[in-house]
Amino acid sequence: MKTLEIPTFECETGNYHTFCPISCVAWLYQKIEDSFFLVVGTKTRGYFSQNALGVMTFAEPRYAMAESEEGDISAQLNDQKELERICLQIKNDRNPSVVIWIGTCTTEIIKMDLEGIAPKLEKQLGIPIVVARANGLDYAFTQGEDTVLAAMTHRCPEYNRHTADQHEKAANLVVADVASSKKLFDEKYNSNRFNLVLFGSLPSSVASQLNLESKRQSVSVSGWLPSQKYTELPALGEGVYVCGVNPFLSRTATTPMRRRKCQLVGAPFPIGPDGTRAWIEKTCPVFDVKPEGLEERENQIWKNLSDYLEVITGKSIFFMGDNLLEISLARFLIRCGMVVYEVGIPYMDRRYQAAELLLLQHTCENMKKPMPRIVEKPDNYSQVQRMHELKPDLAITGMAHANPLEARDIDTKWSVEFTFAQIHGSVNARDVLELVTRPLRRRSDSVLGWRSLSRQAVDV
Repeated sequence: MKTLEIPTFECETGNYHTFCPISCVAWLYQKIEDSFFLVVGTKTRGYFSQNALGVMTFAEPRYAMAESEEGDISAQLNDQKELERICLQIKNDRNPSVVIWIGTCTTEIIKMDLEGIAPKLEKQLGIPIVVARANGLDYAFTQGEDTVLAAMTHRCPEYNRHTADQHEKAANLVVADVASSKKLFDEKYNSNRFNLVLFGSLPSSVASQLNLESKRQSVSVSGWLPSQKYTELPALGEGVYVCGVNPFLSRTATTPMRRRKCQLVGAPFPIGPDGTRAWIEKTCPVFDVKPEGLEERENQIWKNLSDYLEVITGKSIFFMGDNLLEISLARFLIRCGMVVYEVGIPYMDRRYQAAELLLLQHTCENMKKPMPRIVEKPDNYSQVQRMHELKPDLAITGMAHANPLEARDIDTKWSVEFTFAQIHGSVNARDVLELVTRPLRRRSDSVLGWRSLSRQAVDV
């Protein structure tokens, strides 16, 4: 029996060449509709947010900067009084269901006691205040979301398994007396058996698609973290299973297990038809459900991607490392027929991504492709030298390195675009391939009809 090629991990400089994690508020404050995000930091942080996220975010009513002045930094002012004044204004103007403080590097350096101040103001104002420190100590900018969701985990209501079991038994007695109500019971009460909470911030349409993928297998998703409303946070506790949809949420994965006694479903991430199928195949057995029709559905998706696959099959790609999505994207693109030379990644949580790494190994074996080199905290100068030797067709890179690489005649794609694009689920695989093939199509004008193909809507 042939053994799988085990991936080798290397570590280089120890530097993290990534974006600032306070950029996580870009999608989170829009996802949690009744929230207010208050970033605590200096004017420099405000300028960064304004430039990185766009001026219009400052016109939104649920996002603001609490700018630290010299008096704050030199401890001449009372932090609690200043934050009390700002939060009181927020309450009077917006009256949110929750205020989320985002600590920055400044609050770390001057050791501002946000965790100590928050409970006092929360009690005084009558509004929940969640503290999340999203600063430069994180490995990647996407972990800003991880920090916020891990903090919100503590605010989720407690799941009472005994009460839920009593409700289910009572419902069973009613159905036993009225046989004609069985279908109604299945639709209404089946979710009591499936306490599955998914965590990760996705657009509502994408979350609905993943809910539908699970529902096709008769597994209902009982809630999402984050929820659209803070008041609708999912119940967590013993008897609840949690499963992540993004590889950068390792803190959020461990917090429900350690603090709330939940069980983590170790699954690959639902990126691409192959990842979505593997994700479902891992969640269904937890609830004693045998998945059906997955192979046929996946094959149909691949057929609908044939126009893109013709372009990228045999092409090579190099990941410099930026957002922690690299392993999942590499696995999907290898399945599409590409050769991945190297996967640079700022930080690798091998326990949380264990299922994804195993799927990567199986994908390389099935596609007869070499296992990519995985480099944690890569040295960018050395990576450029390796790209000069390997001559990949495409490099996925942070924005800082795109222009220098283009000047060296290497086609690039910004990694941040994959972070903000809709890439989860089977039906969004076209969006991933559209991003990947766009630079390749710019170089080669020999492929005809792409302008119409990129607009083609495929209903699966």
